Order: sequence, then C-alpha cells, then structure tokens
Amino acid sequence: MGIPLRSLLVALLVLSSVALHVAAAKTIDPYKVLGVDKNASQRDIQKAFHKLSLKYHPDKNKGKGAQEKFEEINNAYEILSDEEKRKNYDLYGDEKGNPGFGGGNFGNREGHTYFTGGGPKTSYFTSGDGWQTMGGQGNTKTFSFSFGGNPGASGGNPFGGGFDLGDVFSNLFGGGSMGGSQHGGSAGSARANTGTSGQHSGAAKIQDVTTQIFSKEISDQGITWLLLFYTPQSKGQFVLESVMQDVVHSLDGALRAGKVNCDIEKSLCKKAGVSLGKSARLFIYLYTTTEKGSLHEYSGEHDAKSLKTFCQEHLPRFSKRVDIGQFSFPPNLLPNLPQVLLLSSKKDTPVMWRAISGIFRNRLIFYDAEVHDVSRPLLKSLGVNYLPALIGRTVNGEEHLLKDGISVKDLRSGIRELKTLLESFEKKNKKLASSQANKKPSSQREESKVPLLTASNVEKICGEKTSVCIIGVFGSTKAKGQLEAVLSEISKKTLIRGQNYNSGSALSYALLDKNKQSAFLSLFDKSGFQSSDKLLIAYKPRRGRFAVYNDEVTLEEAERFVGSVLNGDVKLSPTKQKPVLR
Repeated sequence: MGIPLRSLLVALLVLSSVALHVAAAKTIDPYKVLGVDKNASQRDIQKAFHKLSLKYHPDKNKGKGAQEKFEEINNAYEILSDEEKRKNYDLYGDEKGNPGFGGGNFGNREGHTYFTGGGPKTSYFTSGDGWQTMGGQGNTKTFSFSFGGNPGASGGNPFGGGFDLGDVFSNLFGGGSMGGSQHGGSAGSARANTGTSGQHSGAAKIQDVTTQIFSKEISDQGITWLLLFYTPQSKGQFVLESVMQDVVHSLDGALRAGKVNCDIEKSLCKKAGVSLGKSARLFIYLYTTTEKGSLHEYSGEHDAKSLKTFCQEHLPRFSKRVDIGQFSFPPNLLPNLPQVLLLSSKKDTPVMWRAISGIFRNRLIFYDAEVHDVSRPLLKSLGVNYLPALIGRTVNGEEHLLKDGISVKDLRSGIRELKTLLESFEKKNKKLASSQANKKPSSQREESKVPLLTASNVEKICGEKTSVCIIGVFGSTKAKGQLEAVLSEISKKTLIRGQNYNSGSALSYALLDKNKQSAFLSLFDKSGFQSSDKLLIAYKPRRGRFAVYNDEVTLEEAERFVGSVLNGDVKLSPTKQKPVLR
C-alpha cells in the first residue's frame, strides 16, 4: 500500500524539525560549558562551577554576554551535579532521559535571559537582580548564586579548597589526637562520624526579624547573628541572602541568620542606626567588649568563603587561651562564678568553644588549651585519659573532669553536647553556692551592700592591692540608693573579656558621699563634680589613673562603662596626686 505524497511530506517535515531541534539541543554541552572531562569527578565539577560562577556573576561581571554565560554555567552544573540527570544526558543528550526531545535551550526575551528545559512548566527566567523564577511553581524563587542545598546524589559543597564542610566538622577539636575509647573516642571518631554533615538537604533558614524577635532572640542573648537590612527596592538583597544561606549552613549552631525589612521595621532600623541607600547592607551582631552585643557591618566580597572567614573572626572570644604546662585555676575573684577549661589538640580556640562562651559569657569563666599528651600530672590527677576533655572548677575550689573523649559529628551537635555539660555543671555550682550561703551566719548573709568609702577602709578597698576600684559618687539619698542598686547588680556579673582576665587582678566597688569628700574628688576634677548628683569613677590605684562617667547612670550604661574600663577600651587620665580620704 503506497504512502500518500502529502503524508510523506508531513513526515519529512516533522523529522527535519526533530533533527534541527536535536542539533540545537546538543550545541550546549554542559561538560564544555564547565570545561571538564566527561569522566570528571563531582569534586572537579564543583570546583569548575565555583570558579566560573564567580567570574561571570552579573553583579561582578558587567561585560557583554556575561549574564548569558552565567546562565549556561548554572544550567550545566544543575545537570552534572545530579547523577541521574548526568546519566540521562550521557545516554540521550538530555538530562530528563528524553532521547533528543526537549534538551533545553537559551533565548532572550525583552533583554532578559531565559532557559527552556524542554518539559512543561520548567522554564527559568533570570532578571538582572540575580534571581530565578521557576515556571509552574507559582512565584517560587531560587537563588542563582546559591551554593546551598543538595546539588545531587553525590552531595558535597561546590567550593574549592578551604571551604569543605567535611573539613569544618572533622577538625572541630583537632585532628586525631587520643582516639578511640570507652568514652566515645576523640576527634578521630568525630571525623568518622561526619557522614553527610557536609551535605544539607535544604536552604538555610533566614528568619524575618521584627522588633519583638530582635529583643527576645537576638539582643544580648550571646548568639552571633548575620543580619541583612533591606527594603524591597534594595539592590543585592538576593545575592547576599544566597551567600548567607551557605555560610549559616557551614557554621550551623554557632551562627544564625535574619533579615530586617526597613520599610516595615522602621523603628528597629532606626534604633540599630542602619540607614539604607540603594543597596542592602549586611551586619554581624557580635560580642566584643562586654556581655552586650553590637552590630558590625560586613564590607567584603559577596562570596561565601569571604563571608565565612569574616564570621569566624567575629565569633565570641570570651575564652582565654592558656599554656597547660603552666596553668592552674586561679582563685575565684567573682562570687559564685565557676570556671571551665577545654583541652583539645586544636592550635586555636575551637569554633564551638568560642560560640558556647558567648552563650555562657556572664555565667562561667572560660579557658582553653592545646594538648597532645594526656600523661601530664595535672591531667592524670583529674583522670583525663582521652582528648578532647572538659574540666571544671567549682565555686568551692574543687576541680572535676566533666567529660573526656568528647565525640561529636558536627558543629551543631557539638555545641549542644557542650551546652548540656555546662548547664549540668552550672546547676551543681548553684547548689553548692546555695549550700555555702545557708551555712554562713545570718550577719554575713545580709551583706552584698556596696560599702561606703571612708578614711578607715580606703586602703583596703581602693589601695595598692586593688587593680580597679569603681566608686559611685552621690550627692543625695536618692542618688545613693540608685547607685547602690546598680553597683550591687554589676558586682555579680563578669564584665571581663576572657583574654584580658588576669588572676592577679582585683576589682572592688564602693560608694562615696560627695558632700563630705570634696577634697578627695577635687584630685580627679577641679570642681569636685559639683554639678553632678551621681556619677561613676573608675580608679586604678597602682597606675594613678582614672576615668569618669557622669551621664545618666542606668544599669546598662554602667555595665558598658565598667566593662570598657576593665577591658582597656577607655582612655584613662592621670590624677593630680594620690587621692587621700580624711
């Protein structure tokens, strides 16, 4: 039976169209786009993608064709990072497993690059803002600059050397020191337990931050946050969000992320001192001088490796690095404040210990030391057989091994483990402190009042043996009561940064009646502070230097002033001569 000429012509036209479509689909070879061999490993593919995406990202490369090239790179990586799509492409020339049909192509629509994936509702449209909208998924946005998520069956993070998430976790406490024990092993076993800790299944959560959330979850809570301040019109918002996601994933547990819409949260942005121009701004909420947090702006490159380095540098530093060969716990200088020492093979303070020191910064005194030999007498006497190990000194001066052979699989679980240990140790100390207080005579239990500075006690309170003497100067009974309440509260807190903690220092608090001690005050100021009803003087007797705070003396401002003095952040002035009380 013959085939009608018309049907034959239609069939030929269809086949020609298919052939042309297949040829067009195969012109974009993902291997060639990324510049890798067909036998390339996932690691090689990741490195190539990272290098090229940074080179051609529209925010960095304004050259002609850069945006189109960037889309090609993203599409190529999407295919080759997924083992199933890669296998389909190798077999059929199409990542979906359709031999020759719908292989995908690029085009241009009204100045914007788009990619058609060949199947229904799978078109990607990319604007100059650096984000993609996935057709058929409503208004879902995926960030073209994001290196997060699970890129394929093989997992992994598409970064070159220096940003391998497995390395982050395997080196939490140092590499393979005293491995394997009945206590759960050390860093060696931690490395073995990492598993897929470097792979994350979904995008990092960047929380919408309101004034209420900032107050309850961020402000002075001891946790480091990345905060993006933006308006819907801000440039660079989506690129920054994408980079934030990857960094928060890699430092999960030590760092959290949030974003503040300054069109909605105007009062919060104003209070934070953040004003926006055309671009979004990224800040880290950190802890430096005292237990109070503050914002510090990030001005580096918009890539995950640079931002991660910045975040690690600005994690809390409340732990003092010590030499284990010369270390011994100093006597408690502050009441009811236990001390803890982390022993690990790390050359620097471990990231998780820095993070945990921020959370417990006003509840414990932190130390850490590099150790490779557990046969030292101090460690043997405490029963330390495996590293890493945690030692604590209670408020009554007893030293205990809290745990050795600590094993964790990732940063978050490590911080959770340390937090559990420290909370348990803290509870024991509170019971000890309570027990000690109950044993004291009632006359001693009623102390905690800030003493009045007089000629008979000035040498004891503010003499040569005192490193810093904080004097609350009052001119009225009301001012005296306010200062006493403030100084009494501050005296219970730790306002000293870990690295500045000095076992030989002593801190004292006292009150002074300005009406009776004008001669004493004139040695600090000619007027004797006649115009002030209440003020604070930080006096260092050994050095004969001082600083004055004479604004409104609230608890918060007094803490900030005292903490700044203790940590050397305030310039001190010399006294005219040694102040003497008569």
